[in-house]
Amino acid sequence: MAPARNDELFNSGHEPVAVKPKPTQGRLMHRSLVQQPSMVESAEGINLHLAGGRTVIDACGGAAVALIGHANEEVIEAMAAQARKVSYVHTQAYTTQPAEELADAVLSGNRHGLERAFFVCSGSEAVESALKLARQYHFERGQPQRLHLIARRQAYHGNTMGAMSVSTVGARKVPYEGFCYPHVSHVSPAYAYRYQRRAESEADFTARLLAELEAEFQRVGPDRVVAFIAETVVGATAGCVAPPRGYLGGVRDICARHGALLILDEVMCGTGRTGTFFAFEQEEGVVPDIVTVAKGLGGGYGPIAGVLVHEGVVDALRSGSRAFNHGHTYQAHPVACAAALAVQKIIRRDGLVERCARLGGELGRLLREELEGCRTAGDVRGRGLFWAVEFVRDKGTRETFEPAQRFGLRIQERAFEKGVALYPGAGTVDGTRGDHVLIAPPFTTTEEQLGQICRRKRKKKKKRKRKKRKKRRKKRKRKKRKKKKKKRKKRKKKKKKRKKKKRRKKKKNKDI
Repeated sequence: MAPARNDELFNSGHEPVAVKPKPTQGRLMHRSLVQQPSMVESAEGINLHLAGGRTVIDACGGAAVALIGHANEEVIEAMAAQARKVSYVHTQAYTTQPAEELADAVLSGNRHGLERAFFVCSGSEAVESALKLARQYHFERGQPQRLHLIARRQAYHGNTMGAMSVSTVGARKVPYEGFCYPHVSHVSPAYAYRYQRRAESEADFTARLLAELEAEFQRVGPDRVVAFIAETVVGATAGCVAPPRGYLGGVRDICARHGALLILDEVMCGTGRTGTFFAFEQEEGVVPDIVTVAKGLGGGYGPIAGVLVHEGVVDALRSGSRAFNHGHTYQAHPVACAAALAVQKIIRRDGLVERCARLGGELGRLLREELEGCRTAGDVRGRGLFWAVEFVRDKGTRETFEPAQRFGLRIQERAFEKGVALYPGAGTVDGTRGDHVLIAPPFTTTEEQLGQICRRKRKKKKKRKRKKRKKRRKKRKRKKRKKKKKKRKKRKKKKKKRKKKKRRKKKKNKDI
């Protein structure tokens, strides 16, 4: 990601300043009305070519999206071929070959009992669809009293109203307080670096988290809970936080015991990003009821996301209304599905998920090696090609930097100056305090390119070391010169003394 620039929005009297768009800004409404994003003129592989001639390494794949890199001709050709055949149909009446094939490709081999795939345009839409599906599941089964959703703090599930309701991203929610879905509560995050007590073992930490979740079910009323939703590996909000051992298995048991559904949000961490196609495959015996996937599904070539549904949920709908009471105009868009299908075929053919797992070990090693002596790198964590560095003021106390210092953003800006695009995060600890950056390069990245991403500081480090060595040498030389000067002075003094003594002796002898 390119860093944002800070322009003045308010004058000293706090009256809004009329900001006229610069000629280069045009009429497009960007996320910020006072910050102009960097213009990308072209991209290939892991490189972004900016207006003005600069080239930047896309070390975060945009937002962990670009799984196979940019400008893959095979995908582009598949999209063009589909656009020539049929570019759009309404899914209430029609289907297309790429949509059907994509569902088969994602769920082939009856992955964990997941039976159906529902395709939309974004991760937020996927989460929104999953929440509605979970509610309809209970309605179909004669349990209309189930209205409550349980999620975790320090979670981000999307920007639509339902998805934002189960998220806890403070700044994004502030304008919508009182406007979000009210039947939501949050429990502690499974975030060991910050929430595991110093004297607590991993097993004890897991047990405490599960006890808290059980207590929340009891407080709400177990027969009132629709679902528990969690990111398998927390992405942008806390920075690549994987759960402790046994946690997701315990969550699965609690949900099953109380008849609630388990929704795993793998919008960012799924489709191979952590070294297995689903991130939950690295957790023992965990089978979710609904899984959301998005970013890596189409690798950025088309806006597409998926809701993957377990056969038990499909059966409930089949036995009831025999329909999912939900839909979108651009649902299962043929060109987006063709793009995603081509991406998934390349991933399987070239063994890119396995490559991601292997390269992930190398990326982790490089990051830890490079940041070993860094006083501000508190925690380096990740799986596959999904890594984060959390920054602290003090490693011993894990004290954070002041939010006003924007430490993570400053790191991102500095890296961007040096030609590496990182994904920054603020409010890592509790929505206000804490900073991290996220590294999530394409699966096609080479080991040499990983070295470039991690070692960009090395030249400067070496330069600094050389400067220090030079300084020390100069200091030693100065000391030596001073010593020699002192010695010469001493010798001269002694010589003078001896000469004086000699003259006095001569004079004395003459007088006698």
